[in-house]
Amino acid sequence: MSFAPTSLTASQMFGQRTIRPLTAATLCGIAFLQDRLIAIDTIKGHLLEIDPNTDNSRILNPHQTEEFSEVTGLAVWEDTLWVTRGNGVYVSKLPSLALEHFATLPYTADGVAVWDSTVYISCQKLGYILIYDRDSRKEITRFYTPGVGVENLTVNRETLWICDRTEQTVYSMDRATGEVRFSVLTPFDSPTGIAVHLDTQTGKESIFVAYASEEPYIRDNPNADPNHELTYRDRTFIHPLYYHYDPEKKYALSNGYLIEMSYVEEIAPLEEVHIPDVEWRIALPSETERQKVKHIEPIGIPFTEEIIDGQRVALFKFDSLAPGERHIFGWKAQVEVRGIKYRITPKDVENIPEVSPELQTRYLVDNDDLAMDTPIVRRSARDAIGSETNLLRKMYSIRNYVYDELSYGIKPYIDTPDIVLERGVGSCGEYVGVLLALCRLNGIPCRTVGRYKCPPHSEHQGVPLQPDFNHVWLEFYIPGMGWLPMESNPDDLGNNGPYPTRFFMGLCWYHIEIGKGISFETLSSQGKRLTKDDIPLGDLAINHIRFTILQELPPL
Repeated sequence: MSFAPTSLTASQMFGQRTIRPLTAATLCGIAFLQDRLIAIDTIKGHLLEIDPNTDNSRILNPHQTEEFSEVTGLAVWEDTLWVTRGNGVYVSKLPSLALEHFATLPYTADGVAVWDSTVYISCQKLGYILIYDRDSRKEITRFYTPGVGVENLTVNRETLWICDRTEQTVYSMDRATGEVRFSVLTPFDSPTGIAVHLDTQTGKESIFVAYASEEPYIRDNPNADPNHELTYRDRTFIHPLYYHYDPEKKYALSNGYLIEMSYVEEIAPLEEVHIPDVEWRIALPSETERQKVKHIEPIGIPFTEEIIDGQRVALFKFDSLAPGERHIFGWKAQVEVRGIKYRITPKDVENIPEVSPELQTRYLVDNDDLAMDTPIVRRSARDAIGSETNLLRKMYSIRNYVYDELSYGIKPYIDTPDIVLERGVGSCGEYVGVLLALCRLNGIPCRTVGRYKCPPHSEHQGVPLQPDFNHVWLEFYIPGMGWLPMESNPDDLGNNGPYPTRFFMGLCWYHIEIGKGISFETLSSQGKRLTKDDIPLGDLAINHIRFTILQELPPL
């Protein structure tokens, strides 16, 4: 067995490329041995050497796969290999791969990282990262795990890097104190392994993350009638993680994509109507810290642009919409979108200013059928926060209360929060309604944001993608800090918690922000805005939404 360095250049190894090792089923721990990528396929027990430039793989333990099956954590320090399997942590000299017992935990040991004489071991069941001395094999101290899922580890210099499978997040932790400096959302779900490569010539640090899950696909079965059937297959790969941390603004950006989005209305009324002097407004993509609008153009017919409450809106005008008249109209935009994750703690909001009168009159009132005066909503607002006074803890408590009280179910229309709380089941829009009502009753300004998510299939670049549903989430306001995002329901994974916080003050690259705090689409006739009681937009037109992922964005 040879561990000689390869001749791959840094530019070849660390480009914007997804690494898909041949034959791999479920990659977990990954590590770098000089410039070579080592990974464990936990199901097969294969310790793989992977060529990041070609995906070619070589099994380094052809006679020891049984010993390495169910290994999840993997680390390399100098001439030693460290792994976790079951409750145990094992170490081996390279290149012999003869595993020697190092420590046993009361519960499953998930990940391992080693720096000099210090060994870091993550354990989800304990809720801690245990720190051992390598020579004495005794526990020195322990840190709280930053997330709620299974976590894998790597360490470089003064930083302990942690990836959490459930949180879809990588954390940067001070390895001496356990303080989380910042966190970033990963561009894909189910991160299972993490490794840092340090270019000794340039000093550049590159992070790679492994992912493993199952994906649905349509199988062509010649023996069935019909011959197409839904089934699942393993999905595993390794991808570079890019990040940019802004300590002043307290957020970190991660991998992003250049996306083309089209929104088009097709006039196709259920019943023919005549509407004179029509103004049809459709919100346009917003400019934010994580989302940059590169280009917008009309589809079908021209529009003029308006600014409503700071948001860009496309205005389409018709002399009238007459019976039998048909049009298609809308917009196409190119946007650069990245993941964003804020790192703000309750201590940061202890001495914040009061909410301004303007925000109070707009975002602390019932102006959207929120049923804030009903007994069940007012009681829920009290129960949600208890005696808590810190704004951020109140927000977190309200979110968890709503997740405890509701389960997700999609519906063709949105009920008011009192009905939703009585029923205990809500769509994303109904989750938002309940959250808005409880937050506003507790003095936290908040507003609706949305309206669509790009299908998260970034490997399908250049292929038209259509979302199955529209989607909304919300933003809450911290005086002195601004508006912060929070998803409506995707973090509600059931079982009464603990709930992940991946989208609490965070959004992934596939969230497209359109029309913050304003109606996404409105219709006016002769200067009067029409409501759904006058004519629902869905009875008048069919919307067509298309996304095309053009390319992955380079690192900032």
